[in-house]
Amino acid sequence: MEEKKLLIVSASPHTKAPATTRSIMLDVIIALLPAGIAGVAIFGLRALAVIAVCVASCVLFEFLSGKVMKRPLSIGDLSAVVTGLLLAYNLPVTVPLWMCVIGAFVAIVIVKMLFGGIGQNFANPAITARIVLLVSFAGAMTNFTAPKALDAVTTATPLAALGGIDRAGDIPAQLAASDLPDLLKMLFGVRGGCIGEVCAAALLLGGIYLLIRRVISFVIPVSFIGTVAVLMFILSRGSVTYTLYELLGGGLLLGAIFMATDYSTTPINTLGKLVFGIGCGLVTTVIRLYCALPEGVSYSILLMNVLAPTIEHFTAPKYFGYVKQKKEKKAKKEKEAAAV
Repeated sequence: MEEKKLLIVSASPHTKAPATTRSIMLDVIIALLPAGIAGVAIFGLRALAVIAVCVASCVLFEFLSGKVMKRPLSIGDLSAVVTGLLLAYNLPVTVPLWMCVIGAFVAIVIVKMLFGGIGQNFANPAITARIVLLVSFAGAMTNFTAPKALDAVTTATPLAALGGIDRAGDIPAQLAASDLPDLLKMLFGVRGGCIGEVCAAALLLGGIYLLIRRVISFVIPVSFIGTVAVLMFILSRGSVTYTLYELLGGGLLLGAIFMATDYSTTPINTLGKLVFGIGCGLVTTVIRLYCALPEGVSYSILLMNVLAPTIEHFTAPKYFGYVKQKKEKKAKKEKEAAAV
């Protein structure tokens, strides 16, 4: 008697790939290492302590949440480690360590695990945690220090200095008279700022690695950074130097490369990614130039995370054989008229 062959029906996708959640997260960790090493070299061992507390807290909270919620243990996928690194990179080196624990709780327990775990969160956990800490502890979250001067010298970030530039005046002269570090120092992170955002060269190196490994697509980072660059160039009346300071200052590169590309909080299709990146760039520019806050990257990504399902809906490619509803109704009427 012949054995019956069963037809197995399953949801797409039907392709197999060697990549796993763990391997992807490992690639992200490797890409983040240069920025972390640079942060420790620039700000000292206090930066290493902040990174260690954030990572350890995120892993611990994910482990405890899984136990309490009776879910399979998920710390092995390394996503909690990535969240801890990104959270630490978005904090100033002087932040009290107990605030790192609060940030980890918000990121893992509230934003991630309560919504179902990895892939179910509606927003980037690290971004949301940073905003919660910024709103709750504004003083500590904006206490930036000069490199290797943690106990003595408090400094303004480049974005704060750029906020004092009158774009209607002589921009090159104002930049020359300001206390801004030169562009080479901006590139290598010799400036005030958060631990993981200061060294643009390290972030670009990590971004190139992720592109080579095909972990991320170039669409969101390029459209995000490109939108900010074009708008800043236009609004500064063609000042290349001012535009470069806006690109290298703040958390634009960190956000565009490592957080705006989060799989679960961004559109899947290419057009959706393009709209998402342009939206992030627009919101970032508006906040930086026309709001009381000097930085807008975190808020722009969070806002576009919320809008991602809507963007996905309107930019999703049509299935084969799709006919627009109006054309379908028109064809039906013509068919009925012909029958009469």
